Formats: sequence, C-alpha cells, structure tokens
Amino acid sequence: MALDFDRHRAPALHPLHAVLLAGALPLFLGALLSDYAYAASYQVQWTNFASWLIIGGMFFSGFALLWALIDLIRTREGWHLLYFVVLLAAWVLGFINALVHAKDVWAAMPDGLILSAIVALLTIVAVWIGFSTLRAGGAK
Repeated sequence: MALDFDRHRAPALHPLHAVLLAGALPLFLGALLSDYAYAASYQVQWTNFASWLIIGGMFFSGFALLWALIDLIRTREGWHLLYFVVLLAAWVLGFINALVHAKDVWAAMPDGLILSAIVALLTIVAVWIGFSTLRAGGAK
C-alpha cells in the first residue's frame, strides 16, 4: 500500500526582494575585505573601494528594508519583526560606516574595519533569516 503525501512547497521570497536582499551581502562583504586589504597594505585605494561598496550595499539593503517594512505591516509576525530589526541595524550601522569612511584614511581605521565586520555579520544574519524563514504571502 502506497502512502500519498501532499508535497506542497511553500513559495520562496518574492524574486525582487530576494535579489535586493542577496545583492547587499557581497557588497558589504567586499567592503570588509577591502578594509582588511587596506589594514594589511596601507594602499589608500582599498578604502575608496570600501566606500563605494558600502554605498552599493546600502542601496540594496535600503530597498530590501523598505520591502521588509511593508511585509511587517502586512503580516505582523515575529520573524518579520526580527528580520526587519536586523536589517535596520545593518542599514543604520552601514550608514555610520559610510560616514566613518568619508573621513581621512588614517582617521577611518580601525573603526571602519570593525564597523564593516559588524555590518557584514548583520547582513549575513538578515539573509539567513530572509531565505530560511520568510515566505511570500505569509505561507509557511
């Protein structure tokens, strides 16, 4: 006798939301690696790379944050709140990191490297929460 299981799969994040969320991660990680490269070599151009990567990461994460806010208002569930708070913390610290990188290169380190590491870690957590727990339309 064969058992018949309903193999209904929950739909993933909306594709645009997934692109915005996943697009921020390599940019913030690239900024962290650029800051590390500057700390190891003292080549000023690495800090310029980090500044541009931070701005790109803030662009993507800002629109993902707006999407997360709309989902939070629409669903009012615990995972959406946690996702929104982590993404908001990453965006705010990314903004502070952009201001730190706007200073002179000598004045930006080691604060810029530490902030880049924290922002990259928060973005990894936000991507993990977004892709593992959130589903489009509130499906589970």
